[in-house]
Amino acid sequence: MSNEQHNELSSRYETDYEIGEDNIQVLGMDLHNPVFIMSTILIFLFVVGTLIFPSVAKQTFDTSKDWAINNFDWFFMLGGNIFVIFCIALILSPFGKIRIGGQTAKPEFSTISWLAMLFAAGMGIGLMFWSVAEPVGYFTNWAGAPLNAVAGTAEAAQLAMGATMYHWGLHPWAIYAVVGLSLAFFAFNCDMPLTIRSTFYPIFGERVWGTIGNLIDTIAVLATIFGLATSLGFGAQQAAGGLSFLFGISSGILTQLIIITAVTLVAVGSVMRGLDGGVKILSNINISLAGLLMVFVIIAGSTSLILNGIGSTLLTYVSNVIPLSNLMGREDQNFIHSWTIFYWAWWISWSPFVGMFIARISKGRTVRQFLFSVLIVPTLITTIWMSTFGLSGIEQVKNRVGELANGITDSSLTLFQMLDSLPFGQVTSFLAIVLVLVFFITSSDSGSLVIDSITAGGKIHVPVGQRIYWAVMEGVIAGTLLFGGGSDALGALQAAAITVGLPFTLVLLTMCVSLFMGLFATHKILKAEPAPDNPLG
Repeated sequence: MSNEQHNELSSRYETDYEIGEDNIQVLGMDLHNPVFIMSTILIFLFVVGTLIFPSVAKQTFDTSKDWAINNFDWFFMLGGNIFVIFCIALILSPFGKIRIGGQTAKPEFSTISWLAMLFAAGMGIGLMFWSVAEPVGYFTNWAGAPLNAVAGTAEAAQLAMGATMYHWGLHPWAIYAVVGLSLAFFAFNCDMPLTIRSTFYPIFGERVWGTIGNLIDTIAVLATIFGLATSLGFGAQQAAGGLSFLFGISSGILTQLIIITAVTLVAVGSVMRGLDGGVKILSNINISLAGLLMVFVIIAGSTSLILNGIGSTLLTYVSNVIPLSNLMGREDQNFIHSWTIFYWAWWISWSPFVGMFIARISKGRTVRQFLFSVLIVPTLITTIWMSTFGLSGIEQVKNRVGELANGITDSSLTLFQMLDSLPFGQVTSFLAIVLVLVFFITSSDSGSLVIDSITAGGKIHVPVGQRIYWAVMEGVIAGTLLFGGGSDALGALQAAAITVGLPFTLVLLTMCVSLFMGLFATHKILKAEPAPDNPLG
């Protein structure tokens, strides 16, 4: 895209808003006044209220979560399907040649580092927690039976893997892709602030810089920090459980608080080093260690079963994606609401954080490269990962090997129980604990960068002290709720984050319309300039 074309595109969305015009300087921080103040007040009120009344808070937000999931299941399901179809349509459309940042823009990171960062931020920690528990849970009917498969049968084993991939494949990544591409396009192609409100400029015009935009960005901040704090709290419980399983260390609240403190301190050190010296290095370490662990399980476990199972898992996923995406006439309603709709609400509530982070690191990629790498590549990698760990767990249950043979008593321990039945079980379990913690550090670091940008009015480069503030806040919220309210407080936080998924589904659907309008305008402006078609080129 030439300078003239770039200026013409920017002029289509010309705005009087200047980044930082509503900002205030406080203690060396550069804060967007309305969003920062509203977010801080609401976070404070939530934490204090939850600490004083943890059971009441959990019951209240559980009720709101259940109301949203049970009454708007069709809306979540429809939205998830639309996001997948929309992303695939963009990959195949002429819009795919449009480059984020202009046709002469160059990628800031290598393809490997870029994929590692987006994968680690997107769902790396979830894959550690559920890679064994979810397939085994479906197979044994501990977690409900997808499509009413009979527990313990060959059909149940296949559907367990297919349903697991359905929850971790195209649909969640399409949710992230919609947000990420929208933010990247309007920030880098239209010279707008890197903040959620910018994606709605084609629809709302100058009003996005007022109350509507402030509300959208505030919801994004709350969803991000609540989601991160929830994951940090539950992750601390999983890591503490792993340490107890391996070394007999108490998994009580003191151990959990020590873990949260350690993770927060390392995250602070990482944010101080910046994107290149922090998140990128940690993400590369994550992917390397995760790959090493996966290869070990393939070699030490049932190698032929796993290797053959990768193809069968993908085939089962593809053949069942439409039945699993259809809400009508289903008899497995408990499975749908407890798992599928819950997941869709959770992914959507996480989408501001993950989407904005992916946008931040994706300048220089074409739309086709972006969508292929955010949608297809992670789905294929997840297929290999889930097949390796999920099939290993199911095989141990079938053969009555190890503690998994007794059924799932604690989902946070299933990964360690599966690894314990393989050679060098203690070594690999310790490696898994390290991976869990490093994934959390990466997520905390990425989340801090995202919240920084939103609360600074869309600025990409903000004072280091501001990033440190939000990294510390995530740990403080998780630790305070764990210490003061335990699982009830964390459950309330999780329920609140999921409830946010309902209004944000509408936000994402509107975002699709806005993105299409922006891409259509760009396509009309651009000449017939060749662009790389290689999805990873």
